[in-house]
Amino acid sequence: MRLLLDTCVFLWLTTEPDRISRKAATALDDPANELFLSHASVWEIYLKSQTGKLKLPLTPSRWLTGQLAVRGVADWPVDLESLHALLELPAHHRDPFDRMLIAQAKAHAFTLISPDPWIRKYQPALLW
Repeated sequence: MRLLLDTCVFLWLTTEPDRISRKAATALDDPANELFLSHASVWEIYLKSQTGKLKLPLTPSRWLTGQLAVRGVADWPVDLESLHALLELPAHHRDPFDRMLIAQAKAHAFTLISPDPWIRKYQPALLW
């Protein structure tokens, strides 16, 4: 299964794994599954770090690069197909990062791992 991690799930995986549901943790630990982090999430992490809302032990780029490698998570670009899918989404939720993750999940057949109840309204393949 190809799993796209919500930004909060990636952060929890690195700092507070107990916050991740048992079902999601099992999927994340399964070596048969491929893990991905969207460039939208990378951008969100960088913005939160720059505004002081997220404290990291290293510079954001060094921390993120290290965490991706340690966790076996691949990065996934924001591509034209995902942007097209974004236009198809109803306006249930205004968070641009979440909306991009939903669009990417739909456009590229990812299962999205997220606890966000708003995301359910879009009916992507979702695991929590």
